Amino acid sequence: MTPAVLGLHIGGSKTHALKAASGADTAAGEGVELTEDSANLASLGHQRADAVLRRIAAELGDGVQAVYAGAAGADTPANRAVLAALLTEHFPGARIDVVHDTRIILAASGLQSGAVLVAGTGSVAWGLTPDGREARAGGYGYLLGDEGGGYSVVRDAVRETLREYYAGLEPGPLAQALLSATTSADPLQLMDLYYRKPEPRYWAGLSSLVFELAAAGDREAAHIVADAAYALAALARQVHGSLGTELPLILAGGLLLKHPELAAAVARKLEPEDPGKVRLLERAPVHGAVELARRGLAQAGA
Repeated sequence: MTPAVLGLHIGGSKTHALKAASGADTAAGEGVELTEDSANLASLGHQRADAVLRRIAAELGDGVQAVYAGAAGADTPANRAVLAALLTEHFPGARIDVVHDTRIILAASGLQSGAVLVAGTGSVAWGLTPDGREARAGGYGYLLGDEGGGYSVVRDAVRETLREYYAGLEPGPLAQALLSATTSADPLQLMDLYYRKPEPRYWAGLSSLVFELAAAGDREAAHIVADAAYALAALARQVHGSLGTELPLILAGGLLLKHPELAAAVARKLEPEDPGKVRLLERAPVHGAVELARRGLAQAGA
């Protein structure tokens, strides 16, 4: 059996796994990939995360020497320890590393140091200097922050829908789109649904409606997208300011990668004279997890 490493990217909406030979280069796509439901402990809880990891282990667990997991929501030592314990249970004998997913994004970009700005269901920025200093901004989860992420975008759209309603206005295009997508009879029913279904993935999944309407010229949707770009740029600025250096910036996450207009707006706010200095992540973050798993084995003398 060929020795292997397993990289995991546990995002807010899904888990991406990549198993590859411990000494091979996966840049050309070698390895076995699997996409599963999210195993995010912070938002889904222990039982659901455990079930996802169990399925991944059953499919990809044979011969795995090291597992490197980059997880959204892995913010505290306690949270990382719980996830590491689950992985140890499902991959007995393997080296286990658990980090916040921003670290594997930097590795996937091919950089040893730099900054990353992630916008998917939520949002976060993180940076690492050549001398090992780190800084982070945002990533507090949907209850405390995540401004500029998909959930935040749709929350603002729901607020706009309610504002129109209580102002006695007819539902505009944005409100109509939300009501239709959620099969809500009116804004009050939409508000009830919002509280009855507090699932970030569900609401973030509706963010494309906002971007489509913004692209079509809807003023309210365009305003929400502009606010998202401002909030995301502010996270990146905070990281650069904390580290006192202009690190190369990588944009990642489903929202930024799927909506180039948002990425371009963020880049213009950060580098108005040369937006090209801000670049999109070109490889899936899980490739960074595989690279870091290999580095860990090499350093341990495996």
